[in-house]
Amino acid sequence: MTDVVCIGAHPDDVEIGMGATIATMAQADLSVAIVDLTDGEPTPFGDPETRALEAARAAEILGVAERKTLTLPNRELADTLEARRVLAEVLRELRPRWLFLPYPLDAHPDHVAAASLGSAARFWAKLTKTDMSGEPHYPERVYHYIAVHLRLHVKPSFIVDATAGLDAKLAALEAYRSQFSANPANRGIIELMRERAAYWGSLIGTDAGEPFYAQEEIGIRSVRDLL
Repeated sequence: MTDVVCIGAHPDDVEIGMGATIATMAQADLSVAIVDLTDGEPTPFGDPETRALEAARAAEILGVAERKTLTLPNRELADTLEARRVLAEVLRELRPRWLFLPYPLDAHPDHVAAASLGSAARFWAKLTKTDMSGEPHYPERVYHYIAVHLRLHVKPSFIVDATAGLDAKLAALEAYRSQFSANPANRGIIELMRERAAYWGSLIGTDAGEPFYAQEEIGIRSVRDLL
């Protein structure tokens, strides 16, 4: 069983949205898996082989236990019945306690589709009387990481202290050379991630933070868990 599964439309989506949190979870001996729904290609300076190597290196830096890249179509990602089946079977295999998905409002259609598809696959994964592989499983909680292609200031449900994982996040993003340092249009993104982490951290009294959104209610065991 995997503690956490983080789903992204493309390799680097999860790292941008919650890379520091992933590193922090891995440091706490939680088992974390990343599922990329597509290989993210084509891009101006990338190719499938390069992107796969970059994604593997990024996962290693973050301490991810397993990374799966599915073969759903980039730029045409949709919440279809067949795509639900594919992802639901992965969830039945990995059996996570917690599921992290993209924020559902975004300018990028693939990100919107990934949020919808992930939510639907969570439900499908628990179905019985089906010819899907694996045993039924229903992740206990679903949360959304916030990394959108819109100028939104989303009110988060909670902010994670990302201080201990920030260096790993930035190093993981550096691993995607084809997407950032090799692409003049994206060269400022990694520094922007540092600045945003500092902003979110400032709201909770830490050096760095990452925001998350929950559609379901959140419970805590003790007020001692609050920063």
